[in-house]
Amino acid sequence: MSLAPLIVQGLLLGWSVAWPPGPINSEMIRRGLSRGFWPAYAVGLGACSGDFLWALAVALGAGVLAGVRSVQLALAAISFVLLLVLATTFTRNALHGWRVLKSGNTMEPLPPRLDSSRAGYLLGIGMALSSPWNMAFWLAVIGQSAGASLGLAPSLVLATSVVIGAAAWGFALCTAVRLGARFASPAWEIATNALTALLMLYFAVALVRRVF
Repeated sequence: MSLAPLIVQGLLLGWSVAWPPGPINSEMIRRGLSRGFWPAYAVGLGACSGDFLWALAVALGAGVLAGVRSVQLALAAISFVLLLVLATTFTRNALHGWRVLKSGNTMEPLPPRLDSSRAGYLLGIGMALSSPWNMAFWLAVIGQSAGASLGLAPSLVLATSVVIGAAAWGFALCTAVRLGARFASPAWEIATNALTALLMLYFAVALVRRVF
């Protein structure tokens, strides 16, 4: 089988599944506005790395284990806790920034514990690996039946193409956000932190509703 159609299919699929709103895109936007391109894109690269690990596991036959209900619930629980931790962190940052803005002093901002490029990369991997929806996506894209009919090598080519497509979307998003961040102000950073916290809470609630 020719690999060219698989590569094109993977690139288009990776772009199309990466652009809808979600916690990873929300975090990349927040970082792009407040921290810069690389801290934002690091989250996307980490998520792509996590996606590839899922794809590799499914291609190697881990689909049966991933389909076990207890495994799905465990992943959902990890993802839920991670979303709550992020929501708490962003709420804390927003409240701190609001107090500083109201007081008019020059207090130092809170240490950006999660805002470095390295932390962003690890955060992206964690969010991708713990998301039950990522698992479901890779089961649908590759799955055991697809892996059996395509073979391991073509399956990995498809998975790599999907990851490259998703990484291309992340690059485009972070570039666009960073170019538009010139108007950002302290009040804007407070708003982005607060909005991201609300979005993380929304995704956590949506996760619980869809799982149960």
